[in-house]
Amino acid sequence: MATAVMLCALAGHAQTIYDAVKFTDKDLNGTARFVGMGGAMGALGGDISTIATNPAGIGIYRSSDIMTSFGFSAYGTESNYLGTKLNNDKVQGSFDNIGAVFSTKIGNYTSLRYVNFGFNYKRAKSFYNNTSMEGRINLGAGDVVVNQTYQMANQANTLLDEYGVDLWALDQDGVNLFRRNDVGWLSALGYKGGVILANDEGFGYTGYQPYSKFYSEERGGIDQYDFNVAFNFNDRFYLGLTIGAYDVNYTKYSYYDESYGSDEYGDDEYYFLESNNRIDGSGFDFKVGGILRPFESSPLRIGFAVHTPTFYNLTLTTSAYLQSKFADMEYPAEVDTYEKLGGNDMSREFRLQTPWKYNLSLGYTVGSNLALGAEYEYQDYSTMKFKEPGGYDMDFETSTANDYLKGVSTLRLGAEYKVIPQFALRAGYNYASTAFNDIAYKELPPNSVNTDTDYANAKSKSDYTLGIGYRGDMFYADLAYKFTTYKSDFYAFRDVELKKTDLTNTRSQVLFTLGMRF
Repeated sequence: MATAVMLCALAGHAQTIYDAVKFTDKDLNGTARFVGMGGAMGALGGDISTIATNPAGIGIYRSSDIMTSFGFSAYGTESNYLGTKLNNDKVQGSFDNIGAVFSTKIGNYTSLRYVNFGFNYKRAKSFYNNTSMEGRINLGAGDVVVNQTYQMANQANTLLDEYGVDLWALDQDGVNLFRRNDVGWLSALGYKGGVILANDEGFGYTGYQPYSKFYSEERGGIDQYDFNVAFNFNDRFYLGLTIGAYDVNYTKYSYYDESYGSDEYGDDEYYFLESNNRIDGSGFDFKVGGILRPFESSPLRIGFAVHTPTFYNLTLTTSAYLQSKFADMEYPAEVDTYEKLGGNDMSREFRLQTPWKYNLSLGYTVGSNLALGAEYEYQDYSTMKFKEPGGYDMDFETSTANDYLKGVSTLRLGAEYKVIPQFALRAGYNYASTAFNDIAYKELPPNSVNTDTDYANAKSKSDYTLGIGYRGDMFYADLAYKFTTYKSDFYAFRDVELKKTDLTNTRSQVLFTLGMRF
């Protein structure tokens, strides 16, 4: 593996709010019972997956429990750009959770009845996604010329006009643009590849209306490890604490192509840009929760929980490749950042602090046959913070979050009905509002090493769930189905005149849990 090139503390930026939102948002995942009830078990408790939503839910246990879950998912993304529709469908197996609860009875006549300990691993987030679009840019928009080269030229001109950094002058002096802390890679690739040209007024962009193609692959996920202690007081009040550890593994490959037709010699004029990003790292948080049964004669339970920010230490590794061919070129031009850095990728470390999370839940049982749960969660994405490895604030990224993100409200509803004591039916629903303001876009600072200019503003998300379960004397088995759907406004690059691509994202997931209580 190539050794990453590290730059000094004044290194260019490499982080965006779009990556941060991915790491903050979590999937509805865990045991099949938890998913089958839509995750609305914060006040009901008694399931290992509540360790990550309301830690007090582990205090409901009166016996020890060991379980594991695995599943199968079908992912789908449909894009529609000005009538051109493309579909990407993929399937993937998964190992979703494994955990254990160890219940210790203290006594029947003391205030403290049980002290329980729990551990759970789950796949908190899957980044698995393929996206594609293509078409004549802004077809039918008259004389408005829109292409990615404008964003390249704008970055170069901003460097020149506001910071006095002249790509042309640096290049004439033999400076390696990709080793400079104050040069954005997007503009450097465009300049070195002949896509944007220096002139008396700065840098000009290609004045053609292109036929464009975009494709990206995202892979990886977030693994979550939760450690819990919970207390049962008089079977009326439950208190829990969870310490969470997170392992992040995210990769993204993107390809963007602009074709301008043929020159006077019949040769195609074009360029394409490939970007490879990888983000790895770890994080931790704390969760505190309680469950109160306010009336001794009533089964009503009220749950509440507070989650601290997740404190991530992350490393981005990136490289890019551009190839272009225009009328004045005898051969295609190639620019490879890996070669420009002596056979190395660029590496940047940063810290991310996600927002605080607040959870309120209700649970109610009717006899021993029916359980109902409702849950509301709030997280203000605009308060997330970016920091340098040394702890210094990254003002540009943090202010971008303040400007373009907002609070996210999540509603969870769930029900379980026992047809007979051993057999249960379940159903649930989740709704999560969007994290993005209407004006949100991927803003790259002039010295950013990011070259993937695409971004998608996800709208509200819905999860629909069904489940069945069997309970024996010791062993149990649960099966759940979850259907997730949400729409996004996608843009291959930033331009106020660019028309959006409509994306519809879906995921069908089947989960199976096996467990034993003793």
